[in-house]
Amino acid sequence: MATNSQQNDYLLTMEGINKSFPGVKALDNVHLKIKPNSVHALMGENGAGKSTLLKCLFGIYKKDDGKITFENNEIQFSSAKEALESGVSMVHQELNLVQQTTVMDNLWLGRYPTKNFMVDKKSMYNNTKKIFEELQIDIDPQSLVSSLSVSQMQMIEIAKAFSYNAKVVIMDEPTSSLTEKEVKHLFKIITLLKNKGCGIVYISHKMDEIYEICDEITILRDGQWVGHSSLEDISMDQIVSKMVGRDLNQRFPEKTNIPKETILSINDLTAKHQPSIKNISFELKKGEILGIAGLVGSKRTEIVESLFGLREIDSGEVKLHGKSIANRTPKQAIKNGFALVTEERRSTGIFSDLDITFNSLVSTFKNYKNSAHLLGASNMHKDTNWVVESMKVKTPSNQTSIGSLSGGNQQKVIIGRWLLSQPEILMLDEPTRGIDIGAKFEIYQLILDLANKDKGIIIVSSEMPELMGITDRILVMSNGQVAGIVDTKNTTQNEILNLASRYL
Repeated sequence: MATNSQQNDYLLTMEGINKSFPGVKALDNVHLKIKPNSVHALMGENGAGKSTLLKCLFGIYKKDDGKITFENNEIQFSSAKEALESGVSMVHQELNLVQQTTVMDNLWLGRYPTKNFMVDKKSMYNNTKKIFEELQIDIDPQSLVSSLSVSQMQMIEIAKAFSYNAKVVIMDEPTSSLTEKEVKHLFKIITLLKNKGCGIVYISHKMDEIYEICDEITILRDGQWVGHSSLEDISMDQIVSKMVGRDLNQRFPEKTNIPKETILSINDLTAKHQPSIKNISFELKKGEILGIAGLVGSKRTEIVESLFGLREIDSGEVKLHGKSIANRTPKQAIKNGFALVTEERRSTGIFSDLDITFNSLVSTFKNYKNSAHLLGASNMHKDTNWVVESMKVKTPSNQTSIGSLSGGNQQKVIIGRWLLSQPEILMLDEPTRGIDIGAKFEIYQLILDLANKDKGIIIVSSEMPELMGITDRILVMSNGQVAGIVDTKNTTQNEILNLASRYL
């Protein structure tokens, strides 16, 4: 039991937190203690309870048992708004900005400064500029959010948290869309907040970041508290072992696939609506895993979106099994045996309010029609169970809305959905973004299993270790062009980075 003096050392404590939903105990006696002037890592596999714990803090969920203390006062926020106004803020992994309004409108939404009963635009602009200058953010406050990059939007979310004079700031996978330079800038902001007395809760699956920026760590597993430690006193292997409940000796499965004859040929592919990809040529073999690397803005995503009919092709030729095809729409692409797991799963990958069954089967509903053109429930149930079980999705039931699952479990459902369509070409854009190390291994194994079944796999990834660990060859993009294609086993990260800078 902590003494009063020990309690005073903490800015925020959550003790003995329990939370149950029908059929599952999501949190079982969980603890979290955050000091001022510190960065605290909160780690655990997807579905470990991190999001549920924080939703209990923010009043989105009502805890069943336990005690929450903030600045030595027992509290129970009734809403995220109350938490924000009290000094507890969160920067979400999935961005929540209003795209059609300006940057400064987003910063002060719901609390506009007023003058003579009118919104004081001048004060709003000046207040935004002041915050941006303090955080060294170079964005025009009057810019439309829709004109910004994902990384700039991330900085707006951080600035918004800062604008509330938050004492506790929770950051959920804040670097998932940032370049290396932007990550360094973010770490400067975190250090600034830390030096002002803030307690930062930092959620990430990137071990190198945890050791670079964090002071302490709390680990959850299967809804239970596993441990709290100084980062100085725990090794990376110990963290992984505590997270997954077992030793994880390999980050990547052993490669057993053997690339065979060419299945897909791309010749001088150029997309409309410049700037975009131009004169892209490459081949993909049966059983091959081809990576696509490049810096942010190099137009990696545009390749897979063009192949899937999401972008209009201006010129060039696509051949599948030596036969020219035209995927003008995603529907045509699916019919031709293509599948695409998109990067932004919340906005383009899931139907958030609908259940796991719908999200698992949405691409293959035509397969379940019987002679009366009605959907056959038994086969739908069977295939949904296959997705949940084969992908190891943690969910109370198949009727659970997918939006209530962790990000990693949502991604597993999306991948399972496309596997049901039995594609010949599976394209994955940042497939393990925001996914824990144990789930990553499972997804890598599924990808490898598909390659062993002679499927052609294309993976777009910002994580160099991922590309080096799972692919056979890597196509490197630079400013919309192919800068080179290298054999993974014979290349280096330096060679890839040099190629990525070739046309800048």
